[in-house]
Amino acid sequence: MSEPDARPWSERLRSAVAGRGRLCVGIDPHPELLDAWGLPHTPVGLETFAHTCVEAFGGEVAVVKPQVAFFEAYGSAGIAVLERTLADLVELGALALADAKRGDIGSTMAAYAGAWLGDGSPLAADAVTLSPYLGFDALAPALDVAARTSRGVFVLARTSNPEGGDLQRSVGSGGVGVAQSVVAAAAQRNRETADLVGLVVGATRGHGLDLGEFEGPVLAPGVGAQGATASDLASVFPDHRELLLPNVSRSVLRAGPDPAALREAAVRTRDEIEAALR
Repeated sequence: MSEPDARPWSERLRSAVAGRGRLCVGIDPHPELLDAWGLPHTPVGLETFAHTCVEAFGGEVAVVKPQVAFFEAYGSAGIAVLERTLADLVELGALALADAKRGDIGSTMAAYAGAWLGDGSPLAADAVTLSPYLGFDALAPALDVAARTSRGVFVLARTSNPEGGDLQRSVGSGGVGVAQSVVAAAAQRNRETADLVGLVVGATRGHGLDLGEFEGPVLAPGVGAQGATASDLASVFPDHRELLLPNVSRSVLRAGPDPAALREAAVRTRDEIEAALR
């Protein structure tokens, strides 16, 4: 096994994007995809799916994002598969982003932080997704651990699902939209540690956010199966391209189960994104 990359998160992220492009590919072992790949709905089928994705993407894509829920569905055996998947991605040079969407308060948030971002944890990833909707300040334990261990976080701001709109567009007592307040808090934290906090901002619609003061990475789900295209990115994110990470999952995963076909689909999608963001 290779030695862990000890460079700061900001440096590792920028290096990966410069060398491999801005695409983030998901590993989503959805039951329908397991069926399409001819795999059983068992831990064995899950591991075959995940291993195939690692083989296809780990040496080619900058950021690979396992969707934690699909591993949790298989209990302890699924978590064990996730642990191996995260480790194998890092071994191949990809940045592993655990899509766990954790968010809580106090000691519980600290426990989540230790699990997903702490040195020595079998679930530790390069970065993890977090939900700020119990209060951005409640995420402090995770931000502190990430800063200490040279990892990153991606905080939900304006998500791609339509159900989130009413909450995320609502205006707080200070006259600032809820999602915009998340952007402001993330920008403030990044003034202390560059690129520590990324945002999740969906690419499927006009997000209505002012990202002008935010200089960190943006994970942009919604490209592919949810309807957004590579050509939409420049208009949805006109001033935020350097660390824009469009996330594509099922539209690439449908090319499986052949690893070469999966890799080809990812490379083709990456090239389309890079051309659209020139």
